[in-house]
Amino acid sequence: MDGITLAVEHPTWALMLIAVAAIAALLVLIVKVKLHAFFALIIVSLLTALVAGIGIGDVLDVVVSGFSTTVGNVALLIGFGAVLGRLVEASGGAQVLADRMLRTFGERKAPLALAVASLFYAFPIFLDAGFIVMLPIIYTVARRLGGSFMLYVLPSIGAFLMMHALTPPHPGPTAAATVMGADVGTVLLVALLVGLPTWYLAGYRLGLVLARRYPGYPVPTLFGEPEVKEEDELPAFGTVIGCLVLPLVLIFFNTLSSTLEADGTLPTESPVYALSQLIGPTPVALLISSLVAMYLLYIRPRRARGATVGSALSDLTDNALAPVCSIILITGAGGAFGAVLTATGIGESIADGLDAMGLPVILAGFLVAVVIRVAQGSATVAATTAGSIMAPAVAGLGLDGFALATVVVAIVAGSITCSHFNDSGFWLVGRFCGFDTMTTLKTWSVIGTAIGVMAFLLSWAAYALVV
Repeated sequence: MDGITLAVEHPTWALMLIAVAAIAALLVLIVKVKLHAFFALIIVSLLTALVAGIGIGDVLDVVVSGFSTTVGNVALLIGFGAVLGRLVEASGGAQVLADRMLRTFGERKAPLALAVASLFYAFPIFLDAGFIVMLPIIYTVARRLGGSFMLYVLPSIGAFLMMHALTPPHPGPTAAATVMGADVGTVLLVALLVGLPTWYLAGYRLGLVLARRYPGYPVPTLFGEPEVKEEDELPAFGTVIGCLVLPLVLIFFNTLSSTLEADGTLPTESPVYALSQLIGPTPVALLISSLVAMYLLYIRPRRARGATVGSALSDLTDNALAPVCSIILITGAGGAFGAVLTATGIGESIADGLDAMGLPVILAGFLVAVVIRVAQGSATVAATTAGSIMAPAVAGLGLDGFALATVVVAIVAGSITCSHFNDSGFWLVGRFCGFDTMTTLKTWSVIGTAIGVMAFLLSWAAYALVV
């Protein structure tokens, strides 16, 4: 971490031992002692920083910096996403979508339908925000059909993980492609060729297999028990879809205008570009969409029925935000733990060693990304850092076009592998799904690792065909 120096230098093997001991301590505190994850993560972060040799005067700075950076990145996404999702659920919008989905695809194909819908919704939007908005629909379908909640949520988790890890315009693959000089469009093509079979086998099918281990797993009641609406109280299907698609449109607008500006097609001083930069970032897109949903799904229908809005909308927003406060704190604490491991330099040391071992460039890139992912938690940072480390070796081979894109996809596949306690997504998804820590490791972490490994192997196979 910038500005932080180790008061005591440890060899790489000692740093690895410290990291393993820290993870084991977290498991004991959370699983055996039943200490709240927020307290356990902060305590272990502080102790790990001290043992790793970070100066006493810097320990709190490292922990607070990691906490605040993570919360700053996810709090707005979680907050606005939770409100939008709650509006869709409380208005009966989730009921409308669930009814239409079940009529169209049938009950047997409900998990597949939810997973496919998650694929489309995950394409332009961050995993954190997109998953939270999709959850009320998953909740409603699971309640309607019964059985284990895992049967419906795990295939969708696989879809969000694959899209977030492999496909531009998500930040990890976009940044890795940029630092390695790859064409983003070609990377997207390879990511979809590799990612779709990966999602189907390692996301959807594996999700169904894992779900069988949790028969009767209950649907979470994070936002309370839903109220079943009468037919005349339900919003129109088009209105609900419009509210859910609006953030995607705004984000696409931002992505398109940024691409045109980078190519020189759209001037930086253009009002269109300026507008896209204002309303297109994900937090602002979700804010605008939440406000639109407040009017279309809540205020307008109540006024049409002659009911007053009063403080009901404020109460609904409070009910949406209150349960996510704990999740935001735990997610931030996970970021603090990741920042401590990053400050020790363990990931960088191992990555440098792998880079110098003379492995095939595509294998070395994947392993470097995995090591950085395990060490600091963020898939985006892992993809960007691994891409930067491997860029000189890749350039030396003269790779370009399709071959270069396969290397980029292999690297970003490593960035989603082996998620654990320092990954903010681990805590966010686990808590919203009502999973305990061990269940999250056995579901979210397993699916993410399977997706990463399979995507890497398919990328390597594609690389071998063209090199």
